[in-house]
Amino acid sequence: MKLSLSMYSCVRAVQAGQLDLMGFVDYAAAQGVAGVELLDIFWTDAEREIPQVKERIAAAGMEVAVFSISNNFIQPAESDRARELADLKRGVDIALELGTSILRVFSGSARDDVTQEQGWAWILEGLSAGAAYAEARGVTLALENHGQFAGRSDQVRGIIDAVGSPALRVNLDTGNFLPVGQNPAEAAADLADLVALVHLKDMRPAKGDDAGHVFAAPDGQLLTGCVIGDGLVELAAIRAVMDGAGYAGWWSLEYEGGEEALSHGVPRSLAAARRLLG
Repeated sequence: MKLSLSMYSCVRAVQAGQLDLMGFVDYAAAQGVAGVELLDIFWTDAEREIPQVKERIAAAGMEVAVFSISNNFIQPAESDRARELADLKRGVDIALELGTSILRVFSGSARDDVTQEQGWAWILEGLSAGAAYAEARGVTLALENHGQFAGRSDQVRGIIDAVGSPALRVNLDTGNFLPVGQNPAEAAADLADLVALVHLKDMRPAKGDDAGHVFAAPDGQLLTGCVIGDGLVELAAIRAVMDGAGYAGWWSLEYEGGEEALSHGVPRSLAAARRLLG
């Protein structure tokens, strides 16, 4: 099993000025992971940073497991949707420059002035064009189950079926099904044949003083991220599902708990991940 660490696991440390892109690579290397997940939101000057980060990762004996972007095709203005598509295509190019053939993508964020039908049409338009570009370049787009348009397994599969490209597959985020009211293990079984990347994430019921992101499930339960294995996600069941499907790709830790990440959340989650993946 290939274990990766997502830089998003350290987002609070980045926001606090404790860590930058190069510092994250050094931190990941010290944690002994085989790969890293890099995100567009952490670049300051991609043209300058790409050669530097590639050299640093290679020197540490690691790989770039996936490059992740934060595209959003729910944009009423055609010019804004064109910009999002251009950013996705640039993400494909950067992924290849970094030595990975996987680009994590989103669908779009719900907004009050956009109907489900209109948003669906824009998502299909953007991902169809993006998948065509990715396929021509030998890159797989991994669509994350995330949000109101692609949060449930049936929504994710519906988008992939409608696009109909072998270059559009799934980033199975093990935690993101809970906020949309779906059992993560059952969702994994629904999507296992389409998975190109797994995000290892866990969530627990939120408390009043939780410092992390808090999500409201459809039943009103408040959820927040936590060290994997300490929450509600049946990770062993998901591992069994993915084994049964013959999955041999990356498992990328995405810690989203409110506890301090660098000395607590990430190391404890990585230890749990190693026990899980064995």
